[in-house]
Amino acid sequence: MSGKLNIPGFLLLITTAIGTLLLQSCVKDPVLATLTTGQATDITINSAVISGNITDNGRAEITARGFCWGLNPQPTLDDEFVPSGTGSGTFSATVSGLEPNTRYHVRSYAENSVGVAYGNDVEFVTSTAPPSVTTVQVTNIAAVTASSGGNVTYDGGAQITSRGVCWSTSPQPDITDFHSSDGTGSGSFPSTLNNLSPATTYYVRAYATNGSWTVYGDEFTFRTKLSDADGNLYNTVIIASQLWMTENLRTTKLNDNTAVPEIQDNAQWVSLTTPEYSWFDNSISFKATYGALYNWYTVNTGKLCPSGWHVPTDADFNVLETALGMASSQAEVWGFRGTDHGLKMKNTSGWDENGNGTNSSGFTALPGGYRYGLDGIFMLQTTITYWWTASEHDADRGWYRRLDSSSDQVYRASTSKKGGKYVRCVKN
Repeated sequence: MSGKLNIPGFLLLITTAIGTLLLQSCVKDPVLATLTTGQATDITINSAVISGNITDNGRAEITARGFCWGLNPQPTLDDEFVPSGTGSGTFSATVSGLEPNTRYHVRSYAENSVGVAYGNDVEFVTSTAPPSVTTVQVTNIAAVTASSGGNVTYDGGAQITSRGVCWSTSPQPDITDFHSSDGTGSGSFPSTLNNLSPATTYYVRAYATNGSWTVYGDEFTFRTKLSDADGNLYNTVIIASQLWMTENLRTTKLNDNTAVPEIQDNAQWVSLTTPEYSWFDNSISFKATYGALYNWYTVNTGKLCPSGWHVPTDADFNVLETALGMASSQAEVWGFRGTDHGLKMKNTSGWDENGNGTNSSGFTALPGGYRYGLDGIFMLQTTITYWWTASEHDADRGWYRRLDSSSDQVYRASTSKKGGKYVRCVKN
């Protein structure tokens, strides 16, 4: 009958409804994801690699994940952040644009339909950057000292713990060589270079250390000067195998501190056969430019030049001249020799009658004139110069070299030992 209850069907319906209710009561709603933040790796001055792991998606799809960071603990997406894909499991990313030597906090994050969850807070410190330093040009160059310095223009994000200059006779000096210690911190600083050797080429550059880095400034080269018994300082130049003074000697003492008499009177000058000197025209105003005029007897003491140096022999001048291109066959010739070798020795200014040179040798000869050995008269300043050699021609005469405004050649001859001539020293 249609009015009767279908017991089996009813029971099935009831059973299904109860099962549905039970199943619904067992299904939980989504929650925030669970994740961890790994330690920072590959840390540089401005970046680091961070890893994360989503261990539970909170029963909802992970639609965004990544890392957020800042200077304060517990950073959020309101701070700096970098995304790193979707889904559960491990992930990583590089955080960049950081400052050197700075402490940062970083957390992983993961977003699902419920919201954004964060991992644990991890700290790391970026590396220190190399500082920047410039080198100050070398000044106040003397025989055994000089002045330089530097300027630390950037500390690299850390305290400058040491700074100064380092120097050596070889290029690219560093702090394993001679160096100064000139305080700490950024900014400019002066330096003094001590215990140098006279007439020696040095390389110098500033340095700065900030704990992690030692960096160097640009390199400068300089040559220390030569000092005589009076304390006068001289520039020097290397020409081929020889080291020469580029200025005339102006000492009034031998290198054992024995005084050389200054003789102004003409008659007395030509009568002496002992050491003597004078300034041109008996005026000390010419000292700095031209040096002193000596007789050959002063040269013959063997003590006129600074220790370790000597008055050049006739042969020493021959070596110089052949190094400048003079034919060896002309070296022993009397009178003007060569072609433009005097031009190479003469300064580029100071010579009258269009007699200036190129000074391509660096010898820097100036026309200081001379004192005549027969009467003691001073002659021909600005047009001629003479240098003694240490070589004797005979009992009364010594060899010399001469340059003239009117010639590009070099003159070789001998003359009375009583003449007043200039002296250039050469290293032993």
